[in-house]
Parts: sequence; structure tokens; C-alpha cells
Amino acid sequence: MEWLWYLLTGLGGLLAGGIAGFFIARAWFKNYLKKNPPVNERMIREMMRQMGRTPSEKQVRQILNSMNQVK
Repeated sequence: MEWLWYLLTGLGGLLAGGIAGFFIARAWFKNYLKKNPPVNERMIREMMRQMGRTPSEKQVRQILNSMNQVK
């Protein structure tokens, strides 16, 4: 009967740890995305302007598509 208590306690601990880990990881990932947003069209245009180029819409779309394929 004592082994049943250990088994239930262990399973309860695993379940509680899994739930807590999920919410901690979710909060960490939201904070990470807030500090480091994914690349969008505006960012690509700005990077190309900083390099001294004026990008066309086609170039911006090509770069964005190539970046999305890598993911």
C-alpha cells in the first residue's frame, strides 16, 4: 500500500511540474518575442535603405519568402 502512495505522489509531482513548466515557458517566449520581434517587410525595407539601396516590392517579397523558407 505504501508503494501506491509513492506512485500517486510521483505522478502528481510530474503533472504539476509539467503544467508549471508550460506556463513558465509560455511567459518566457512571449517576453522574448516582445523584445525580439520577427522580421517583417518594414524591417527589410529599412535594412536595404541603410545599405544604400531602394528596394522594389518584388525584392522585398523575395527576401521575405526566402527567410520564411529557412524557418
